[in-house]
Amino acid sequence: MGFIELVLIAVGLSMDAFAVAVCKGLSVQKLKGKHYLAVGLWFGGFQALMPTLGYLLGTTFEKYITSVDHWVAFVLLCLIGGNMLKEGFSREEEKAENASFGFKDMLLLAVATSVDALAVGITFALLPEVNIFSAVGLIGLTTCCLSALGLKVGNIFGLKYKSKAEIAGGIMLILIGVKILLEHLGVINF
Repeated sequence: MGFIELVLIAVGLSMDAFAVAVCKGLSVQKLKGKHYLAVGLWFGGFQALMPTLGYLLGTTFEKYITSVDHWVAFVLLCLIGGNMLKEGFSREEEKAENASFGFKDMLLLAVATSVDALAVGITFALLPEVNIFSAVGLIGLTTCCLSALGLKVGNIFGLKYKSKAEIAGGIMLILIGVKILLEHLGVINF
């Protein structure tokens, strides 16, 4: 897996955190440095932690699924991407009334937005060319930056870009899953 693919995965995984940060930005009258720091560290930290845990799980069970690893990666990335597309096309209104940046609220949001990254970490364990340290560092840093940006975007523009971000992230993850499958089947060779 190349650097460009890792960047696309990092951006795709960051879209849930970006969307939540947009909602947080709606609920704050005046943004301060501590708000950016809170969303960046919480969301970026958990987006780095979860694929690490997934990688550890994946390496533990690798010998049992090596023969179907490409299918597992394909299915996981397509499920995650499909869920993001569903959320992006959903007509449900988001509530922007909760401005809390407290421990409990941020922990729950960070876990909720990073569960997909756990599955991606399992996928990383099945792909021998992935440097897990570089991958989780890139995912964490990308999420940190995009979450801070989402906070500002939400504060300025509102929910206008939330669904577009989720749709873009979902499409990226599905395309990467398809690429992994096609490479393993020998249909394409990048």
